[in-house]
Amino acid sequence: MKILYFAWVRQRIGKSEEDIALTQETATVADLIALLAGRGGGYAEAFEDPSRIRAAVNQDHVRFDAKLANADEVAFFPPVTGG
Repeated sequence: MKILYFAWVRQRIGKSEEDIALTQETATVADLIALLAGRGGGYAEAFEDPSRIRAAVNQDHVRFDAKLANADEVAFFPPVTGG
């Protein structure tokens, strides 16, 4: 699965994208967030407050209970406001 990071999420993690293999324990976006936060360092900092993160799977905005598949592209980014 390809994971993309944008804005301050990317800055805290230190990379814009990475590929990881999906496991049985990582069935939803929430599971993926927990896995990434568990890596510590910048990951823990970026995902310490999931209410400050938005996610998209295959370029569609999703809730954290959205199911994942190995071929998915998951993007994490901060909420965006317009004006």
